[in-house]
Amino acid sequence: MSTIQQRSTIQNTIEVISEQGILPLYFASEETVSLDVLRALYKAGIRAVEYTNRGPEALSNFSKMVAVRNTELPEMLLGIGTIKNLEQAKDFQIAGADFMISPGFVPEVAAFLKSKDVLYAPGCMTPTEIIAAENAGIKLVKLFPGNILGTEFLSSIKDIFPALVFMTTGGVEATHASIQSWFSAGASAVGLGSKLISKKRMDEQDYDVIENETRKTLEIIETLRRP
Repeated sequence: MSTIQQRSTIQNTIEVISEQGILPLYFASEETVSLDVLRALYKAGIRAVEYTNRGPEALSNFSKMVAVRNTELPEMLLGIGTIKNLEQAKDFQIAGADFMISPGFVPEVAAFLKSKDVLYAPGCMTPTEIIAAENAGIKLVKLFPGNILGTEFLSSIKDIFPALVFMTTGGVEATHASIQSWFSAGASAVGLGSKLISKKRMDEQDYDVIENETRKTLEIIETLRRP
């Protein structure tokens, strides 16, 4: 018997990602690998994942991931990343994406997803881009690339945008020191890709390692947030 998941709202998605503290992101051209990584992340305690639109198989794989989520993985939010135009946004919205993420700010995608009450988190790296995103109704901004911007950038601009939630992607390590530095600067979450779900681990189908390392990262976040 299937457990069909209701579409998440923008605010609920932000809350899930912020509470989780990390957003794992990955792409695999093979459908079975995409699904097995998703299962491993779920077993580790993850409830929001970004699958990246980085290959011709992405839409087909993502559709299958949604089907598996609906039958096996209750409460999991499935997002799609690397959305660069409106056509891609429409395709993945039909496929059932709970949220979408871009490497940059695409105004027409922002308008479309706002009308569907689907979270859109654009990548920004200047105050001008962040202002444009905020004025378009964006609630969560992805600072990208984080390794270029650095924690001091976020510390410097955070007070200018008190209503925005910030997530950093790029260059974040799955370590206590790295995650703590971004949280201290004002990030609510960090995106973790190859540092957590490496190509080597996927090629070797090390799903137990992915699960264990993800669980350790969630424990780091829990430790950082203890009073």
